[in-house]
Amino acid sequence: MTLSVPAALHRGENDLPFVPLQEGVTVQLIQADIEGGFFVVRLRAEPGATLARHKHTGQVFAFTHTGSWRYLEYPEINTAGSYLYEPAGSIHTLHFPATNTEITDVSFVIYGANLDLDAEGGVLFVMDAGMALAFYRGSCEAAGLPEPNVIGAASS
Repeated sequence: MTLSVPAALHRGENDLPFVPLQEGVTVQLIQADIEGGFFVVRLRAEPGATLARHKHTGQVFAFTHTGSWRYLEYPEINTAGSYLYEPAGSIHTLHFPATNTEITDVSFVIYGANLDLDAEGGVLFVMDAGMALAFYRGSCEAAGLPEPNVIGAASS
């Protein structure tokens, strides 16, 4: 009897492009598992950038490669080499301090959906694995880049 052993999948730093997410922030989608309900992104942000206040429906795991960032609602500052765990239901505003002297580079593993919120807590936008993949593919296409080889994403 022969056992089938799945192969490890690899993506080098330059195998997937960074595309604009918003002014001063670019994103690289590394993995999108729609059935598993998670996606893996790498963000690069310029000093002073801030993402929308948002809520997570699932857990989030973050690792900071360079620079620093924080949530405006909390005092802790994440610096190069730091790890952050966010439980499902957490709400915060991701900010990259203007005092940073370099681009901040952070990887996030996001389970469930990321819900952008308005001032009253209403949902403005939902980003889950499927939406992340659609956004990333569309951004690559708009930039004239080839179909990205995101782990877990079958070509359409």
